[in-house]
Amino acid sequence: MYLWSPPEFNDVFAAAVDKGNIRTMPNRSMPADPRPTPGAVLMGDAFKMHHPLTGGGVTVALSDIVVLRNLLKPLRDLNDAPTLCNYLESFYTLRKPVASTINTLAGALYKVFCASPDQARKEMRQACFDYLSLRGLFSEGPVSLLSGLNPRPLSYVLHT
Repeated sequence: MYLWSPPEFNDVFAAAVDKGNIRTMPNRSMPADPRPTPGAVLMGDAFKMHHPLTGGGVTVALSDIVVLRNLLKPLRDLNDAPTLCNYLESFYTLRKPVASTINTLAGALYKVFCASPDQARKEMRQACFDYLSLRGLFSEGPVSLLSGLNPRPLSYVLHT
């Protein structure tokens, strides 16, 4: 597999590999816990920690902005806290298709691709590479799910 990096990183990266000084990104789950608060809306990693493997937090945050913008368009007065809180409660439901699909797929990919001596995981990793190498629907589907272009959870089921 070839990964591009700026030439300035090559020597530092090679030295770290030679020393065995490779650090990994810590990963833990932090589920979303909506707490409607007048005057505040949490988005992105402030609302729910997203997995660093796919950069899904940025995609979910941008999707959340679009959902929130569309939701608040009909409001005439953003100072009306009770009405605003009612709208925000539906925000948490409307954001779920994109957020849950991206987060579920990212978590599954992490479990498959993280380093492990487990033979079953190695076989799953190879199966994923083989599946994606089929191209067409087999690679476009998972990529469209991760990118938020296809927010339908049933599409995720099709590819798992």
